[in-house]
Order: sequence, then C-alpha cells, then structure tokens
Amino acid sequence: MLFEVTTARYLKDYQIELHFEDGASGTVDLAHHMEQGTILEQLRDKNLFKSFQIEYGTLTWKNGELDIAPETLYVEATGREVTYGHPAGLAS
Repeated sequence: MLFEVTTARYLKDYQIELHFEDGASGTVDLAHHMEQGTILEQLRDKNLFKSFQIEYGTLTWKNGELDIAPETLYVEATGREVTYGHPAGLAS
C-alpha cells in the first residue's frame, strides 16, 4: 500500500511528522482523535502518546492495542484523498 507510514517523529503536543511509502510526508495533529469516550482517549497522556511505534505501516501504541488506520493518517498528513487503497490520482 502506498500510504503506509515509513517513518514518524514526535514534534509537540499531539503532532507527529509522518513519511509514507509513496514519498509523501506531512504533519498530523491527532488531538481530535482523543475525544472523551473514544478508545484513543487514553492517548491524552502525553507520555503514552509519545511512545508510539510503527507496526504494519501505521502508528500503534501499547504494543499494538491502539492504532489509527494508515489511510486516515495519510489523508490528514497530506490532504490527499485515498481511493481503493491508493492515493487519488495514482494508478495501481
């Protein structure tokens, strides 16, 4: 998949700089994913938030218990749409 995360670097607050398999990159602010009552609410703890890893092409926390879909990260970081598993405008 072209939108898999290849590298990630914590910036500040809930922002992470991401690089993707297709060469695209950008910054995501994940604060809105941690709304009260969601599974990701526990990531409000910045120490936990900073402990992300890359597994299977996406960001994960707590040894894979928590993750955000790579398509979501790609769209939020690059502003590009993802269609049928590929960024819009790219042939498969």
